[in-house]
Amino acid sequence: MLSFDSSSYPYPSRRRVVYATHGMVCTGQPLAAQAGLRMLLQGGNAIDAAIATAICLTVVEPTSNGLGSDAFALVWIKNDHKLYGLNASGPAPMGISREALADKGITDVVPDRGWIPVTVPGAASAWAELHKRFGKLPFEKLFEPAIEYAEEGYPVSPTMSKLWVAAEKLFSKYKDDPAFAGFFPTFLPKGHAPKPGERIALPDHAKTLRKMAASYCEAFYRGDIAEAIDAFSKKTGGYLRKEDLAAYKAQWVDPITVNYRGYDVWEIPPNGHGITALMALNIMKGFELGEKETVDTYHKQIEALKLAFSDAKHYVADPRFMKTKVADMLSEEYAAQRRSLIGDKALMPTYGKPFSGGTVYLCTADGEGNMVSYIQSNFKGFGSGIVIPGWGIALNDRGHNFSLDPASDNCLAPGKKPYHTIIPGFLTKDGEAVGPFGVMGGFMQPQGHLQVLVNTLDYHMNPQAALDAPRWQWTEGKKIEIESGVAPEIIEGLRQRGHEITVLDDTISFGRGQMIWRQPDGVLCGATEPRTDGTVAAF
Repeated sequence: MLSFDSSSYPYPSRRRVVYATHGMVCTGQPLAAQAGLRMLLQGGNAIDAAIATAICLTVVEPTSNGLGSDAFALVWIKNDHKLYGLNASGPAPMGISREALADKGITDVVPDRGWIPVTVPGAASAWAELHKRFGKLPFEKLFEPAIEYAEEGYPVSPTMSKLWVAAEKLFSKYKDDPAFAGFFPTFLPKGHAPKPGERIALPDHAKTLRKMAASYCEAFYRGDIAEAIDAFSKKTGGYLRKEDLAAYKAQWVDPITVNYRGYDVWEIPPNGHGITALMALNIMKGFELGEKETVDTYHKQIEALKLAFSDAKHYVADPRFMKTKVADMLSEEYAAQRRSLIGDKALMPTYGKPFSGGTVYLCTADGEGNMVSYIQSNFKGFGSGIVIPGWGIALNDRGHNFSLDPASDNCLAPGKKPYHTIIPGFLTKDGEAVGPFGVMGGFMQPQGHLQVLVNTLDYHMNPQAALDAPRWQWTEGKKIEIESGVAPEIIEGLRQRGHEITVLDDTISFGRGQMIWRQPDGVLCGATEPRTDGTVAAF
């Protein structure tokens, strides 16, 4: 199993790893982590803890997810010695199409705000399906912490306040648009974004959560909540209908994997882009890496990621519409072909030809050996900005990732799922669980997965050090954003190789991750992201 040796690492760890034996919850908001821990302390398992944490995050971190979010999950069940995958992303409404947008003069990009990018929310179905299959505690109990915080109020954490302020500025231009009528009384009830430590209550969330808890989330898809969504959509020019909601159910899927340095790395298959991280690792495993903090080590990771991402952006779509096979994208032969393109200078990346083509993250573990890797998201912050008045449901803007090019596998169509950025990760070795990991943050996510896994498996860094390490992010072409903590000589060396480097002090854009590794003796080792308000709750 994993061995840790970070003693020679030049960047000091900003937090300490947390060890426990009976259970652990890691996420970016302390109150949500405690909500999951409450379930473990009351006899629940890792799945109960994950669901309770996810539900609570819709209340205490609405800047990144909500009741109208999507979700993905990887679930390790110890007794089965098996990893299960759940895809709870939703399709486009049946009433929207590329042609309908063209009639409105929209032919280039799907907008990211308003009704047009809204897809059927999947998170509520994820909660119900996870519990039906693996839950232990009564379903309604999992809602208790979230309802308490929604009704009684909670103090806003510093990172959430920062994101809330940014959202206030962004959505101010929609103040007179009837479609955005629910946003302002729900999330700016005092007329301004809450300051750090300021208490805020979300009573509409509480009302909705109570109905969802009592109905196993049926009210959301086939009850009075669905009726309310349908009515507001019709009233304000939306496309989402109660028939779209009634037809939806989260889908169990087989996770995809590659082996890297003797460990099996697992991701959810397309329409998620976790395959990006796997393709990059496939390229990387053909290199013998030297010391971590060198220009060459950074350069190889950047180039591998650029090639993998170029493929993913071109080929990943709703799997029903993909012409290119996942197996071909993950083949050793294709990885070798892509690896051969990497030299000493930065590439202008483009997709190849395989042989066929705003987010919250949490992880949990219990004393029985079960573990969950779970991610939930609106996409861009508060999502579309559409909030159902009186219900607190902030709808996602996932449809923004559709293409409007009719030649693209990812072209917008009725009932089709878009290319999806949220990706939970999981690590196993020799058929046994090592643990869940994830890095939230849009298109940063597979880049974060690559970097923390290289830190872990190539450089034997403990989970906290692996998360603490400065990161980089490819944006387009040869453009790389890099954290200011990276040594100046490395930054200059990358520039000499042709990379167009921008150094940033803002750490939020480089992702926010969590990890739990299980040691052979059953001891849990957890870490949380220093770039947010994260907590490891354990006992």
